[in-house]
Amino acid sequence: MTARALIVGLSGPELTDDERRFFREIDPWGFILFRRNVVDRAQVARLTSELRAAIGRCAPVLIDQEGGRVQRLAPPVWPAYPPGRAYGRLESPFARREAAWLGARLIAHDLREVGVDVDCLPVLDVPSPGAHDVIGDRAYGDEPATVASLGRAAAEGLLSGGVLPVVKHIPGHGRAGADSHHDLPVVDAPLAELDARDFAPFRVLADMPLAMTAHVVFTALDATRPATTSPEVISRIIRGAIGFDGLLMSDDLSMKALQGDFAARARDSIAAGCDVVLHCNGDRAEMEQIAAATPLLNGEAARRADMALGRILKTVEPLDVEAARARLAELLAPALA
Repeated sequence: MTARALIVGLSGPELTDDERRFFREIDPWGFILFRRNVVDRAQVARLTSELRAAIGRCAPVLIDQEGGRVQRLAPPVWPAYPPGRAYGRLESPFARREAAWLGARLIAHDLREVGVDVDCLPVLDVPSPGAHDVIGDRAYGDEPATVASLGRAAAEGLLSGGVLPVVKHIPGHGRAGADSHHDLPVVDAPLAELDARDFAPFRVLADMPLAMTAHVVFTALDATRPATTSPEVISRIIRGAIGFDGLLMSDDLSMKALQGDFAARARDSIAAGCDVVLHCNGDRAEMEQIAAATPLLNGEAARRADMALGRILKTVEPLDVEAARARLAELLAPALA
């Protein structure tokens, strides 16, 4: 694979001629879509096809489609899905898992029909008292076992629908007292507490194909660098204690938690052990800096990328969509009342 170790966004709902030329030149591994890129089903399907045609291969196309307040394909064109916490509110553990699986399987149906094959879900962060609400109800619950169980169900629902899950935000954003979109969170918890609570769901889902890092400083491990740019956190915790061997991508390099110019952010992330870097806002000048500083996928990173894409099912079991939506609504009724 000769692709660059980079996932990029684009400016609007149509691929411009300038973007087409630029993407062909830099050859990113994949693309990511946001609300600014979405109008309706036909438009999104056309856009994903054109993105792949621009670089001449079937590149992965990502999206954040969690449900709740993080849903890029939104009503009235697409169904509304609940936040992760709604599944965790159900009393029966069997109903929780069935609902989380069904919700993700239906999301996979929505994504696959418009050419999106990677969803940045499940959220495996475990919120702590006093933490910033940037995670909040996106989390399945406040206990690691609940988060791990429902995260597993959601990941399996996506995979069964031919869409790859991305576990996030490894090794954990739940204790963060700040929103990493705007500030750098610093977590001072002892390593033993982090290992028992924050890292635990990621350990349970260490077999997943893709994971996204947390722009969070863990002082017990590296007092000066967030996980995304910390060789200690990535080697010792993500690859070591957690045991994740899938493709590791950075969270968005344009987030204000990171310091330095965009080339430095890309270099630092790759040097720390990220296989791929992510840039979301579609800003051409920023992408040029990042692309110039990002290598081609090779070695272990290329192996992990190939292994991840190899888990996309080419043929999936037919889904009775209306029956599945009715069953999901029935299961969730107590939590949404």
